[in-house]
Amino acid sequence: MSYEFDDWFKRIRKMMEEFDKMFEEMLREPMYFSGEGKSGKVIGPYYYGFSVEIGPDGVPKVREWGNIRPGHVRPVIRDTIEPFTDVFDEGDHYRIIVDVPGVEKDKINIEATERSLTISASNDRKYYKEVSFAEPVNPDTAKAQYRNGVLTITIEKKEKTKKEKGVKIKVE
Repeated sequence: MSYEFDDWFKRIRKMMEEFDKMFEEMLREPMYFSGEGKSGKVIGPYYYGFSVEIGPDGVPKVREWGNIRPGHVRPVIRDTIEPFTDVFDEGDHYRIIVDVPGVEKDKINIEATERSLTISASNDRKYYKEVSFAEPVNPDTAKAQYRNGVLTITIEKKEKTKKEKGVKIKVE
């Protein structure tokens, strides 16, 4: 068991070292894109974060969020931020919590299908997130609340079809 954690910590340490190098390199370059000098488009501020959770199988899962991703040569910076998102399976429904600070409620767009949820929002910042569900949901039951920069969505799972009851047959 300790070997798995040692390996996991080595991977996290390597990821953090790469992250530090990425930021050092990024800070040396100007923030202007698609144009020259002050007339170019500025992408920023920069957001990057990650969370680590250990699943029921004991394997750590790292989730990244923000608008910076590692690239082949240099970091890829997007003008759309992937917000920090938590999805909770609460038995008969899912609860999705999304951090989208700085956006007005009427600028948030949510679309649901039986297998996924798409969230987009824009004000001064642009957010975009797709959430997939392990079990089909009923999009008509979705409800959303937005308070203090936190969007909370609840959506009920589709009712599972009842298994047909079998009858034991005695062999004579």
